[in-house]
Amino acid sequence: MSWHGLQIRANIHWIKNCIVMFSKEQILKALSKIIHPEKGKDIVTLGMISEIESSENGISLTITPEKSNDPFITSIKSTIVRTIKDVLGSDAVINEIKVQPKVMVGKQQEKQREILPGVTNIIAVASGKGGVGKTTIAVNLSISLARKGYNVGLLDADVFGPSVPKMFDAEKYRPEVRRENNVDYIIPLTKYGVRVLSTGFFVDPADAVIWRGPMASNFLKQLITQGEWGVLDYLLVDLPPGTSDIHLTLVQEVPVTGAIVVSTPQEVALADAVKGISMFRSDKIDVPVLGLVENMSWFTPEELPENKYYIFGKEGGKKLAEKMKVPLLGQIPLVQSICEGSDNGQPVALGDSLTGNAFMALAGELIERVNKRNKDKRPTVKLQITK
Repeated sequence: MSWHGLQIRANIHWIKNCIVMFSKEQILKALSKIIHPEKGKDIVTLGMISEIESSENGISLTITPEKSNDPFITSIKSTIVRTIKDVLGSDAVINEIKVQPKVMVGKQQEKQREILPGVTNIIAVASGKGGVGKTTIAVNLSISLARKGYNVGLLDADVFGPSVPKMFDAEKYRPEVRRENNVDYIIPLTKYGVRVLSTGFFVDPADAVIWRGPMASNFLKQLITQGEWGVLDYLLVDLPPGTSDIHLTLVQEVPVTGAIVVSTPQEVALADAVKGISMFRSDKIDVPVLGLVENMSWFTPEELPENKYYIFGKEGGKKLAEKMKVPLLGQIPLVQSICEGSDNGQPVALGDSLTGNAFMALAGELIERVNKRNKDKRPTVKLQITK
């Protein structure tokens, strides 16, 4: 073998030695911190961990719930990914989590692909009415989270009016589709550190999307279940304004960690925001509301950054947050650069301007609220509708 070949082998050996590997005992100790929400015991004591493999490719696990219809499995998988990183450090990587139930229930006999197995937190971004800048908030918030070092995805579920592609300067982007085991997997766009999928990637921007409710819901299911989202700390879902089938489809398909509601300070917008908060808080949906975002809180001219003009009313969002007992996550001013950045595909959160910093502060508040929610509340379960 040539010297060059020996050198390559030596480099490969050195790289492998640099990869951190963990013992079975270390992994089990970390997993013992995860409590099954219903049974009140940790998943190791319950005997839910049947196989552990740690290699240079990462950690692979097999979990064995008592029954295939355990509603907490998806949440437990997300918690495993988060806990392994928290306890063992950022070098710990989950390669695969398999689920092999001890008992199959009903007609669920065929092995199904787990939905979003690598996603830790799913955040719904909603608004009571249109025109309050919900998508602008979702886009800039996702970029701000990515700038803070998190793995972030953005799913544009506003099926009938997708504007995310324009804000990412990707109106002509068409996703690659990879076929595996007779299933088509959709590869998201990755831009500004965010993985993005949108209805707008599949239709001409000039064409109107004329779909009945079931068609829109089924397409959203495809983007969720067939998207190659990979491992994400946060997946933000930009929902249509109001309340609709799309909202129900989301909470039926995945366990939503929490929701944020966007409004302007106007009385009309705030009245609709109440409906959005009430929907998530209803007994049927039962998704924690992480907080309210007040958009267009005041107008600030670029040349007079210290001036504030309350053209839509003053602190309406703050008063509503106090009334509804939800946190006010942030107040975003109405500045020309936000509109221009959205139109030209250069969102304001990319820079360190006054408004860019406001979105970074909003991201920090969201992270804090999500961490508190995960610490204080049991994992959300998917909505089960039998009729």
